Amino acid sequence: MISGLVGLIIVLSGLPLTASAVSEKDITAPSAVLMDAESGEVLFSKNPHEVRACASITKVMTLDLVMEALDSGKLKLTDTITASEHASSMGGSDIWLEPGETMSADDMIKATIVASANDAAVALAEHLCGSEDEFVAKMNEKAKQLGMKETVFKNCNGLDEDGHVTSAYDVALMSRDLIKHQQIFKYSGIWMDELRGGKTQIVNTNKLLKSYTGITGLKTGTTSQAGSCISATAERDGLSLIAVVLGSASGKERFSDAAALLDYGFANYAMYTPKAPEQAFKEIEVTGGMTKSIKTTLDIFGSFLIKKGTDKEIDFKVSLPETVAAPIKKGDTVGKIVYKKGKEAIAEYPIRSATNVEEIHFGDIFTLLLKMAV
Repeated sequence: MISGLVGLIIVLSGLPLTASAVSEKDITAPSAVLMDAESGEVLFSKNPHEVRACASITKVMTLDLVMEALDSGKLKLTDTITASEHASSMGGSDIWLEPGETMSADDMIKATIVASANDAAVALAEHLCGSEDEFVAKMNEKAKQLGMKETVFKNCNGLDEDGHVTSAYDVALMSRDLIKHQQIFKYSGIWMDELRGGKTQIVNTNKLLKSYTGITGLKTGTTSQAGSCISATAERDGLSLIAVVLGSASGKERFSDAAALLDYGFANYAMYTPKAPEQAFKEIEVTGGMTKSIKTTLDIFGSFLIKKGTDKEIDFKVSLPETVAAPIKKGDTVGKIVYKKGKEAIAEYPIRSATNVEEIHFGDIFTLLLKMAV
């Protein structure tokens, strides 16, 4: 049985993919994953644990650590970041930082995610940890925390380097962690912007921003070793999905594969929010208390993933005692409701006391008798 806190997001198991919807042969890339962002449930996979280079998808982890630094106050968007000789020496996609040039953290983040700037990523890393090597050590530490078993980072921007590898599943894991920081969407949704007071124009490398309904991000990457890659995030009707494609032969194919995965997810799955039934709200007799009964309360928030069309298969069972013993505090758990699909429990929520009830003592009885005698 699955037990959890109120609002826990649970995914129904036993939801097989059908070949008519999407299959491995429909996805041209050698490795791909479609994941529900709320639960982490994999809805489709093709060689999900195959170890591969991932180019600038690496920056998902870089940005995850940057967002954590913002949340903790270690970094502020207004902080001034100075480009080092090392940062400015990066090749590939960049914003041509000169040694000693300064930009705000806000602009460096924007450059990293929108323009996939390798130099900006390194400048952020050095600012936070003193050196890129120290920052990369933090990246690998975070990867272990997230359960990314196929990943080893050697740099913070994704330039080809021996031993710098990950997998589609691991990319989905770190993408899921990054988008928990809602602030990232402020940047990943930018199509065009400017830096240096308008002197430098930047255009997002994620072309799905212009063509896919509900797209929210996230990051592309291309190198000779990695091929064309993308981690694409999208949301519709409360359903948030992550589509990871690694090793595509072209940018066009990575976008079409990612769109096909997202289409499959939105066409076949939906978020289900259960309603609190009347049976969960009743008066329960109290023994040994200053009042005779309590009323119950039930808070249900959050949703869980279901296959479209299966909502009528979901049932529930309310478990409440006939009596409860005092003392009782408001919010104490007195019962539960379990939602099921068939015989399988898929979510559980506590039913709580809506009031406080003090335990009755001899002195209380004596006082009550005196009042009654008056």
